[in-house]
Parts: sequence; structure tokens; C-alpha cells
Amino acid sequence: MTYDVIIIGSGPAGLTAAIYTTRADLKTLVISGVKWGGQLMLTTAVENFPGFPEGIQGPELMMKMRKQAERFGTEFVDDDVTSVDFSKKPFKASVGEKTFEGKSVIIATGADTMWLGVPGEQERIGKGVSSCAPCDAAFFRNKNVIVVGGGDSAMEEADVLSKFASQISIVHRRDAFKASEIMQKRVKENSKIKIMFNSEVVEILGEQKVERVKIKNNKTGNIEEMPIDGVFVAIGHMPNSKVFTGIETDEKGFIKVKEHYLTNIEGVFVAGDVHDHEYKQAITAAGFGCAAALEVQNWLRAQE
Repeated sequence: MTYDVIIIGSGPAGLTAAIYTTRADLKTLVISGVKWGGQLMLTTAVENFPGFPEGIQGPELMMKMRKQAERFGTEFVDDDVTSVDFSKKPFKASVGEKTFEGKSVIIATGADTMWLGVPGEQERIGKGVSSCAPCDAAFFRNKNVIVVGGGDSAMEEADVLSKFASQISIVHRRDAFKASEIMQKRVKENSKIKIMFNSEVVEILGEQKVERVKIKNNKTGNIEEMPIDGVFVAIGHMPNSKVFTGIETDEKGFIKVKEHYLTNIEGVFVAGDVHDHEYKQAITAAGFGCAAALEVQNWLRAQE
């Protein structure tokens, strides 16, 4: 069987695209990934998604989007794409031994956490090193933690942690945050949160779990050890684009967008954080998904 469109990814971009393609009576398959739902599955309250004046939990929002797509007839495969062949039509996307064919494709695989890459980090993930305060904050009740980063996600991590931890130190390598003013204000007014500019974590130490970090002052070059119970990394994301052989990306791996949400391959479209390194919001991802789906409809109609 050949699908009209295969959507790879199931965050706000992929699920919004699926709602639009299935409502347009296009036979749609979403290859959603083992961990479906994207980054919102790791988020607690989402306060800036229109239509929810009281806010909504990230996983609940994604579940509602998925149910909406299923209601219109979207098929789901909850597994990861292992390889693709976009060199000829129909396009092929493989999940292990199974291969699915599609007349068109929307890549909506999002982006994953970037880690610090310092000694002691990888072996302590889940043992005091985390990238998700909403997931892990409760483990650090009445403890001291640091958040590494200077954008909105770092501010949000610190804000969530302040409901549990005794003290939070935000460690940022520059002398100013790049976060939005409202998020900076929230952090700076929180008595539990301390800010360390011009600083970076250079090593994470501890026996079975995180116990200390080495922090370097970028201005003086001094390195000091700081006792700490947890390290939350919030320095950015890596686009999930490596599996898409033949698709053009920029130097950071974000997929390059041509006109009408097309990639460099005619019939293969892109939506969401896998190409968007600027906004990285649930609502913009959803908007990109909508646009890509409408472009797929137009493109398929033109092929006929």
C-alpha cells in the first residue's frame, strides 16, 4: 500500500500536519517514534498555547492532538525510522524490517537536548544530571542544584526547580541572558535563584551520583569546586535530521527549507524544530505543520 503522505515525527508539527492531511482525505501514516509526542511530553504547564486560558499540561496537550488526528483517520506506527530512500518515488521509510511507501513525506522529527560534553556528564545522566526539570525536579526537594544555560528553557527549568529545590544557581557563560524579558524577570525576582554569569561547568564529580561540579570563571580563568546535588542542562537542541540521507541541512544539522516548506527533494517537505532554530515554540511548530500539510495537498494535486 502506498500512502498519500508519510509524516515522520509526532510533536506539534507532525500531529497538526496529520490533522490537516487526513481532513483533506489524504491517506496518512505518522511514524511517531518510540518516544512519541516530542518535547512537550517532558513539559509540565504550557501557558502560551492559545485556547487554554488556565494552561494545560504538555502530555495532555499532545494526547489531545493525537486523538484529534486519530479521529480523522491517521494511522500511527510508534517506532523510530531507521532508514529512508528519497531517491525515487514512491518514497520509502523503513522501521526495522518494515518499509512504508508514500507519494509525499513531511519530516517533523524535532530536536533533542544538547549536552555539555564535559567529563563526568554522560555517566551521571539520571544520577543527578538531567535535561528535564518537570520530569526530575521532585527528586531534588530541599536540595541545591544548578541550571546551565541562558535562554527561555533555562529560565523555565530554574522556575520549575524553585518549587522543590532549596537553592538554584543559573550558570551562564556570557554576561547576559538571551531569554525573553518576562522569563528573566520571573527568575530575577525569585529569592531561591542565584545567577552566575561568565561561568561554565567544566567537570561533574561524584561517586555514585552528582556531588560536586568544577566551575570556571571565564573572565579570571579561576576554577572552583562547588558542592551540588543536581545539574540541569538547558543549552539548546540538536535537530533529528541524521537519518535523512540526501536531505540538505545547515552546519548545525537543521534541515534547509526551500519555497513552500519543501526540502531540496521535490515531494519531501519539512515542519517544526527540525528546521526551526529561531522560534522553537509549540505554536510555531504547529503552524509549520499546518503550512506543510497544505503545501502537500497542493503538490499532490499538481502531480495529478
